[in-house]
Amino acid sequence: MESNTLINRVTESGLITINLEDFFPEKSFTIFDIKDFLFHGLILKEKDFRDALKSLDWDIYSEKIVLVTCSTDAIIPLWAYMLVAVYLQDVAHDTYQGDQEGYLRMHYRDVLQKLQPSQYQDQRVVIKGCGSKPVPSYAYAMITSVLKPYAQSIMFGEPCSTVPIFKRPRTIQIKE
Repeated sequence: MESNTLINRVTESGLITINLEDFFPEKSFTIFDIKDFLFHGLILKEKDFRDALKSLDWDIYSEKIVLVTCSTDAIIPLWAYMLVAVYLQDVAHDTYQGDQEGYLRMHYRDVLQKLQPSQYQDQRVVIKGCGSKPVPSYAYAMITSVLKPYAQSIMFGEPCSTVPIFKRPRTIQIKE
């Protein structure tokens, strides 16, 4: 007897898929460039800098992830980054001194450290790849390290086409 019923073998395989894009920050990124506040693009004058920060409309950074940087080769005193952070604290969703890749590394480290890896004990796990968001390679390496002590196997890709990454050797139980 022939059946026309479609069987989803991926669903029945028992694979657990983790999509690191699910942990990508939901807020948008924006840049605060200190170079815009430098005298001749090179020198930070404390009084002028403080005055400029006081008069700035900080609401433009509301609920955003603000990447604080300086895109010129000027030497910026550390206190300048601290002062910008003080102003951003009440309006921005988050503030980071550096670029988006650095922020994402920190973000994924924090998120993956909170993961409960024991829920993947003896499971076959697929880490989904080839997405549309810029998940850093660091996150893929870290999720592997976090899951390896627990998972039966770790694969990369899509459930229908995976690259094996790790497989726990089978142990043979000897009955006495």
